[in-house]
Amino acid sequence: MGPSRYTYEVAPVLVLMEEQVLAKLRELVGWSSGDGIFAPGGSMSNMLAMNVARFRRFPQSRSTGNWDLPRLGLFASQESHYSIQKGAAFLGIGTDNVHLVQTDERGKMIPEELEKEIQRVKSEGTAPLFVRATSGTTVLGAFDPLDAIADVCARHGLWLHVDVSLGGSRFGGVPGVPLWALIPLSLQAAWGGSALLSPRLRHLLAGIQRSDSVTWNPHKLLMVGLQCSAFLLRDTSGLLQRCHGVGASYLFQQDKFYDVSLDTGDKSPQCGRRADGLKLWILWKAVGSRGLAWRVERAFAATRYLLEQVKSREGFQLVIEPEFLNLCFWFIPPSLRGKENSPEFWDKLGKVAPAIKERMMRRGSMMVGYQPHGSRVNFFRQIVTNPAVTRQDLDFFLDEIQELGWDL
Repeated sequence: MGPSRYTYEVAPVLVLMEEQVLAKLRELVGWSSGDGIFAPGGSMSNMLAMNVARFRRFPQSRSTGNWDLPRLGLFASQESHYSIQKGAAFLGIGTDNVHLVQTDERGKMIPEELEKEIQRVKSEGTAPLFVRATSGTTVLGAFDPLDAIADVCARHGLWLHVDVSLGGSRFGGVPGVPLWALIPLSLQAAWGGSALLSPRLRHLLAGIQRSDSVTWNPHKLLMVGLQCSAFLLRDTSGLLQRCHGVGASYLFQQDKFYDVSLDTGDKSPQCGRRADGLKLWILWKAVGSRGLAWRVERAFAATRYLLEQVKSREGFQLVIEPEFLNLCFWFIPPSLRGKENSPEFWDKLGKVAPAIKERMMRRGSMMVGYQPHGSRVNFFRQIVTNPAVTRQDLDFFLDEIQELGWDL
């Protein structure tokens, strides 16, 4: 993958590519300036946000650690990605200090409940620090109300981080093609921030420009090769450098003949880094902003088509009306139809998706995720991202589930 991007002198083109791509992503968020870095995945980008937020509020944490700090409080919705717990453990904040905020029936964080939770932990002596909102939750694909959440954060002086990188399911079914041949085309799906590329869909992220930081994974909806995760920062004071930099004299000399601000490696807690920005730069140059927007809108249109088919086919039942790309549904075999009031109905239905998944894997026809959610038993969760997927493929997907589950 070429040289590591510690400094401008060893990877000048790659450094400039990364800076250009990060600037363009910040522009889409709505910031005219800022900072950022590519990180090895969305979970690590979220941890960077937590670390930077702690450093801004408590600069001494860099040298003294958590010993002299008050108990810190982190807030995210009940639907948020598990990386906030991992980050709390990794940074020494502690998973007990992650407070999950109630969501509505669609899986969106309730701002009034966030306010109550902040007030509650304050009364217990905790110092609220960080709120993570989600644009495109993992299971239901919900977009939190960012403007209302930003109002709460502004009242309490909290860091607002928006995670637009989450999700996960796979579509791997194309008639006549073996499963192994499809795996490279069925990357983990997640979206959120990529809706900003579409004038028709960017309203889903209204208020994102008020956030302090953003995690965006182009390796998901935009189908950039793994890995490609951007951590974006509104701050222009050099917060990333001050938080993570150690100024190793053998790399980051300050008396070089060029602008040493281009030696961006010290902004990252990593040492060696891959040229992740290069992959997005090449794709963007190849298809342009319109081409990227087309990918997003085509995925949305494919989901609308699949939604129509699920609603019109006997035996298929929606879990919830999709907001963006997450299509969650049950397949009800003939043996269970008309028995919804039976005390055993939901227990039996919860075994259907795992049984169908096993059959499709053994047949080698396709692969799709399923999971329970709260009181809901196992259901399928389909997310279409591959721009090569056709309506014929989507019909095959539903036909296959119907055939494999018919006799259950």
